[in-house]
Amino acid sequence: MDNKLNFLDKSLDGNILFDELHKKIYATDASVYRKIPLAVAYPKNVNDLKKIISFANENSITLIPRTAGTSLAGQCVGDGIIVDVSKHFTSILAFDEKAKTIKVQPGIIRDDLNRFLKPYGLFFGPNTSTSNRCMIGGMVGNNSSGSTSIQYGVTRDKVITIDGLLSNGDEVSFKEINSQEFKQKRLEQTLEGKIYNVIYNELSQPSIQKEIIKEFPKESIHRRNTGYAVDEFLRSDLFGGSETKINIAKFLSGSEGTLVFSTAITIQLDDLPPSHSIMVCPHFKSVNDSLKATVTAMKHDLYTCELMDKVILDCTKNNREQAKNRFFLQGDPEAVLMLEVSASSIESAEALADQLIEDLKTNSFGYYHPKIYGNDINKVHYLRKAGLGLLGNMIGDMKAVACIEDTAVSLEDLPEYIEEFTQIMTKYKQEAVYYAHAGAGELHLRPILNLKKQEDVVLFRKITTETAKLVKKYKGSFSGEHGDGIVRAEFIPLMIGQNNYELLQRIKKVFDPNSIFNKGKITDAYAMDENLRYKVDRIEPNIPTIQDFSDSEGILKLTEKCNGSGDCRKSPEAGGTLCPSYRATKNEKETTRARANALREVLTNNKAKNKFNSEELKQILDLCLSCKACASECPSNVDIASMKAEFLYQYQETNGYSFRSKLFANNAKYNKLGIILPRVTNFFTNTIVAKKMLGIALERTVPKL
Repeated sequence: MDNKLNFLDKSLDGNILFDELHKKIYATDASVYRKIPLAVAYPKNVNDLKKIISFANENSITLIPRTAGTSLAGQCVGDGIIVDVSKHFTSILAFDEKAKTIKVQPGIIRDDLNRFLKPYGLFFGPNTSTSNRCMIGGMVGNNSSGSTSIQYGVTRDKVITIDGLLSNGDEVSFKEINSQEFKQKRLEQTLEGKIYNVIYNELSQPSIQKEIIKEFPKESIHRRNTGYAVDEFLRSDLFGGSETKINIAKFLSGSEGTLVFSTAITIQLDDLPPSHSIMVCPHFKSVNDSLKATVTAMKHDLYTCELMDKVILDCTKNNREQAKNRFFLQGDPEAVLMLEVSASSIESAEALADQLIEDLKTNSFGYYHPKIYGNDINKVHYLRKAGLGLLGNMIGDMKAVACIEDTAVSLEDLPEYIEEFTQIMTKYKQEAVYYAHAGAGELHLRPILNLKKQEDVVLFRKITTETAKLVKKYKGSFSGEHGDGIVRAEFIPLMIGQNNYELLQRIKKVFDPNSIFNKGKITDAYAMDENLRYKVDRIEPNIPTIQDFSDSEGILKLTEKCNGSGDCRKSPEAGGTLCPSYRATKNEKETTRARANALREVLTNNKAKNKFNSEELKQILDLCLSCKACASECPSNVDIASMKAEFLYQYQETNGYSFRSKLFANNAKYNKLGIILPRVTNFFTNTIVAKKMLGIALERTVPKL
């Protein structure tokens, strides 16, 4: 296979890598899963993608599309070729200010896009907690929504057109068409024509329509990512709905790269929110009280309605970056709601906030109701957004696990649903984490488990299964925004019924007959309790270190604090320093995440006496500046600089210290000698020969004595 991959690499304008290091750092995303891929491809253009698709068909290999790799459900994990479009597919292709539309490649970062749009008074509304590094392609793949969905909807609502490649390499453009155009498409003797035919033949059957309406989540639940969005088709007049046109692009939103490989996406934009906002943050003595208050609060046309529980708030106490954002907290609340109102004037915003507070107090909701203004609102948002990464900051092997964190039910069902969910947690002696999108009927609920232990892996399945049944009872969606991936895909038959699941399989078959697009996701799913990040019941390696890593229970567990959320991939415009080497190269290999992954892989699996004796670690840590940005800006405080120092010591103890290392370590002593003849020393140290001997870049000027 290596020869074939070499041949493919030479044919691309981009490149493909299949060394062990790159395979290891792409084996995980932000989920609990791990699969070593065959290779990692970095296509530069559509022609490269066509060649990769042809290669996949010829060799029966699956392609796993990837942008920022921040998925929580395992969508970016697979044993085929990872196709990373985050490096080259990053352009804005067209912008129509008047129509409020923009056409972009899938690798453009959401917040970067909005920085471009801000001078025009426009923005892309869906707003995930990873918005400073997540990309539009991934947002479409997951049908992402985030904290603003109660006002601006989900990604599916914004998608106008998806240009892409079918599984045979044909270029397609899916957009809104009327019934007559749909009929013409069905006549085409192409794979696209076959797709239109199958969709019509399936969805026009009254029995299938009835089954979809019966089994799919309640129509009132806007966050609905369970399986393929076949219910979206029923909205068009072609299938008896009230809307006149059909748009397969909206159906593809949430399909997780299993049907089409997107190359360009046209999206609808919104006007920027009103210029004056006030956030009310009522404090509660119980999570249940906060959920009851949410029903009342949502009557006030909120722009944000988010929840943070005590577990999340406690995590922020120990994070240097987030501690300063706790300024608004009073006492030790069990839950805090973030309720944001907006208006065209500060007076109007004050009136809205006061009405909201009065309504909450009248109903005895909350014991403290602070109002937050200006940039302080952003600080509270940063606190909530950091919640995902902060959960990875738990010391030891017990972690808040993403498996049932994406359930969505109707708002009126939320308090009762959470009450029953809490009973499940109590049954399994679990203290769950509750946070995120209360106003949308979705809380990110996480059990705290040790997936290194078989008994907790069993619990992992039991809790997920029972929660799925509970969500079905309330006719909710098992995935509200994070997608099915690996963790939820095998529960799709339970959630939408076996008949509807078989419909999804037939649709997958017509789009992708050879199953080359992200195999094992949505249909014919991988098992949710296999291919986990850690080997179950393994013997923990004993790794002696010269530094004291006891605050993380050892250096290996410090690497394991990285949950893959990818804060180290944010663009320079997002602020901060993390991670300078990635910002310079745009290579995943130079991220804090990749370094933590490589350290974890090598320290766990290296059979050598000195586990740090690894050329792979030397390579991946080479461009780390030891700037310590990761120690403060990474929500999980993954301190790569300290681990690099440990590696350099351990590696050189085995392999010896280079002349360069010895020289720099003793530069004060040698400078005392050099100062005797400073002109000679200064001349020599700045020559090409000296710089090459010392491993200093030729462009660098050596300080003069």
